[in-house]
Amino acid sequence: MSTAPEPEPRAPRPPLVFDDPLDQQTSDDTDRGWGERPEGDSAADLKRFLDEKPPHHL
Repeated sequence: MSTAPEPEPRAPRPPLVFDDPLDQQTSDDTDRGWGERPEGDSAADLKRFLDEKPPHHL
């Protein structure tokens, strides 16, 4: 008689979470999600100001 090979153990499934998805913070809830630049030095701020200033403000 031959015996069947033992099945390999399965990886445990992640638990189901029934929390309210609207309670979780998304990237849009942060300044970074809206395109804000990370904190920098004052020279970088001046460069950004001069780069983004409209031409009629020269």
